[in-house]
Amino acid sequence: MRFVAALLAAFAMSAPAAAQAPLAAEGCYGCHGPGGTGAGGIPALAGRDAAELRAAMIAFRANERPGTIMGRVARGYTEAEIAAVADHFARLPR
Repeated sequence: MRFVAALLAAFAMSAPAAAQAPLAAEGCYGCHGPGGTGAGGIPALAGRDAAELRAAMIAFRANERPGTIMGRVARGYTEAEIAAVADHFARLPR
């Protein structure tokens, strides 16, 4: 059992940053591109300030910021998920 735990820990430390994304961030890659680097006019998330990303998601969720689908998407996130997603993308390289 300890061997399996050690193997899983080693894998997690060696996996690319996108693979270590919190589950809440996985859906972002479909529109915002691989690694959150932006795609087809949709803004990049990677490398942006975490506080800025949190504020944007909260504004989308409250319908205080216009967006084609982001208001509906953001309403499905808890405060903790928004913070985890923002922190994740802030750590990624631009």
